[in-house]
Amino acid sequence: MAVARTLCAVMTKPVAIYDTTLRDGSQAEGISFSSADKVRIAERLDSFGVDYIEGGWPGSNPKDMEFFDAAVKHNFKHARVAAFGSTRRANVRAEDDQQIKTLLAANTPVVTMFGKTWPMHVTEVLRTTLEENVAMVADSVRFFKQHGKEVIYDAEHFFDGYKADARYALATLKAAQDAGADTVTLCDTNGGTLPSEVARIVADVRKNITCAVGIHTHNDSGLAVANALAAVECGATQIQGTINGYGERTGNCNLTTVIPCLLLKMGAECACKSNLSHLRELSVFVDDLANARPDIRQPFVGATAFAHKGGMHVNAVEKIAHSYEHIRPELVGNHRRVLISELSGRSNIMMKAHELGIDLTKDTPEIREILQQLKQLEHAGYEFEAADASFHILIQKLLKRHTPFFNLLAYRVIMDRHGVGDHSVVEASVKLEVNGEVVHTVSEGDGPVHALDRAFRGALQKFYPNIAAVRLVDYKVRIIDSQLATAAKTRVMIESTDGTDIWGTVGVHDNIIEASWEALVDSVEYKLFKDEQRK
Repeated sequence: MAVARTLCAVMTKPVAIYDTTLRDGSQAEGISFSSADKVRIAERLDSFGVDYIEGGWPGSNPKDMEFFDAAVKHNFKHARVAAFGSTRRANVRAEDDQQIKTLLAANTPVVTMFGKTWPMHVTEVLRTTLEENVAMVADSVRFFKQHGKEVIYDAEHFFDGYKADARYALATLKAAQDAGADTVTLCDTNGGTLPSEVARIVADVRKNITCAVGIHTHNDSGLAVANALAAVECGATQIQGTINGYGERTGNCNLTTVIPCLLLKMGAECACKSNLSHLRELSVFVDDLANARPDIRQPFVGATAFAHKGGMHVNAVEKIAHSYEHIRPELVGNHRRVLISELSGRSNIMMKAHELGIDLTKDTPEIREILQQLKQLEHAGYEFEAADASFHILIQKLLKRHTPFFNLLAYRVIMDRHGVGDHSVVEASVKLEVNGEVVHTVSEGDGPVHALDRAFRGALQKFYPNIAAVRLVDYKVRIIDSQLATAAKTRVMIESTDGTDIWGTVGVHDNIIEASWEALVDSVEYKLFKDEQRK
């Protein structure tokens, strides 16, 4: 950002956060929200302190209209809801344009509209004159201002347009400003601009435009956040983005990254400052409603954002946390994690044990044994980075604190198939000893692991009804030493939840069923142990 600092003035105004998750974010591949989802997300964004919530494009689909109907009746505490659309069509009066009428009918306090700033788009896409395009911008802004709306003008492809013809691009902004626009937003629609270019161009815009300037960046070059911050350093006072960076192609400016950068790195003022510790919670909430697995490597809010693996790193973090952490994890609602692997040292073991609620010190005699056993298991193919529950049980066993909840007497899995293409039947039986009583159950399933899981739970549920809440949310299989072909070992990773917590377990064996059984047993035992500790 050195270039930006030399070109731009120091920030003196608060930065407004404009969220477009419900509109631009939903254009991402695989992301879709129901109208009910949109209302719930809007409520969370409002409580977090987001200043603007863009609800969608009225008239483009029934779902967006349902949202606006609900939003009008909702009493948002802080955020202002915006309806999104385009300027009027060429050679049509604003009051006669159907899309303009639909925008007005959404009855939102804010209207955001986009228009063309790149001459190529005007002449080749809109197929109109440069003069008519300027009139389209001015007429549309003026129409909504006459109806008492706050107007945000999104200058689409602004940076490409500026580089092609700076005078014309600025003329479109001036047209919006002179017609009464409250904010003109500079859009890096193709996501191809560099931070140094953003800084230079935004600085020039600020010399020529007196109304507020916003920034809307896409992540096609991996620079959406950097470009937004460069714009703010040069005087932009509004950032448009999405939670978790959802958006078309490679996404939009990620608000879960840019907000903490603004507040913690740049000293900016934002309305959401007092709620920053809820940032990770907001990120996970939106992922859940989008039915998307959280990106564990997200800055600030990802599960690995403050995870430490190397023994030397962990040892340093134990002594001075900020030696390997750029902020305190709690500031954004995250927490420190210690990863366990063949790279671990004693500090990893101690800090991980403390994280899991197990009291260990460097003088605990079993630490050496735990470390040695861990490295042997990792060499055999186990991985405990995503299998905290299995590691917890391993430590309990090595400390001789583990009391099994049951004893396995036998299990069997049978698959019966007749002919080609006919339905196959998979049956599993499990025989356990629980509290001195022998239990034998048989279940069918969609596959061997499913059948085994059902039989296993069936045998235990009479004694431990709380396991009914446990369900598998992920099941991964990895072949180890694939050069051994069918004789290779298999690693099975299982992720389970009881609706409150999520935990991972691992099993390794040259038989995939045995590896799966090992991970299943750890999953259920961890749930039982966890609930017992809470009593």
